[in-house]
Amino acid sequence: MMTTVLIALAAGAASALMFASIISGALISLVLFYLAPLPLMVAALGWGPLSATVGGIAAASGLGAIFGLPYCIAFVVTIALPAWWLGHLALLGRPATAAASAGDGAASGAPVMEWYPVGRILLWTAGFAALTTVAALLTLGGDAGAISAALRRGLLRIIGGRDPVASGDTEHLVDALVTIAPAAAAIVAMLTLTLNLWLAAKVTATSGRLHRSWPDMKSVALPQLTLAALALALAFCFTGGLLAILAQIASAALMMAYALTGFAVLHTLTLALKSRALWLSGTYAVVLVFGWPVLAMVGLGVADAIFGFRRRYLQRPPPPAPVS
Repeated sequence: MMTTVLIALAAGAASALMFASIISGALISLVLFYLAPLPLMVAALGWGPLSATVGGIAAASGLGAIFGLPYCIAFVVTIALPAWWLGHLALLGRPATAAASAGDGAASGAPVMEWYPVGRILLWTAGFAALTTVAALLTLGGDAGAISAALRRGLLRIIGGRDPVASGDTEHLVDALVTIAPAAAAIVAMLTLTLNLWLAAKVTATSGRLHRSWPDMKSVALPQLTLAALALALAFCFTGGLLAILAQIASAALMMAYALTGFAVLHTLTLALKSRALWLSGTYAVVLVFGWPVLAMVGLGVADAIFGFRRRYLQRPPPPAPVS
């Protein structure tokens, strides 16, 4: 028990230091800030959600005592709460049905566990990404005009100060950035939370502390109602005002969730290709370099949710054996 508490406190201290490093303004501090949930997620997956709870409370208390209540609340909402809950969901499981147990577990004598679906964890991740983005924007103002004005002032200080001559071009650039900033922030939050959870799982699995089997990532699928939620969020994007900003954030987070399932679809549909590694590495490289091709992955994930490409592919009969 004492070991678990010490690990929890160490994880909380590391997470708090990484979170507070953003105050320095150094470029490396941005990387540390986005990786701040990682120590608590490792504690949650390796030593249980209670360990992440203890570490999160200790870290939030320390930040609140040193920097004030706003930093404490920000840490809890953006770092501690997602790390604890996602770690809890990843370890959530129950014994499989009797039929499934008879299929595989009974033969080996080991109990067969049915773990919480990765697709639902991905949906929770999108929810936390939207929540943290909304919370950050609401600190800038209570309505769309105030939020846009605050974003505009900040971007003008960053961009306009570097190029005071091209004021007209700067104005247009700032207007464009203000428009896409909420959605871009949600995308970054979604990707960083997903990356942190994956890294934490890899670390605990490598050390032998992961108390669940590694999931089949190619089978990741979002719940069916997610598609309706995405359609509704996209519809509200055209309303205007604060509601439109909130809808843009929700749409961006859900679209990134479908992009990740799109990559899972791609991994499945290329199973039979001889040049599979080349196709996959080329796709990842294009997406990382250019960014916008990720929309193709979003489309693939949505299309799979509607038409069931992976299910149809896996249900195909195997090709006939070659005649000797």
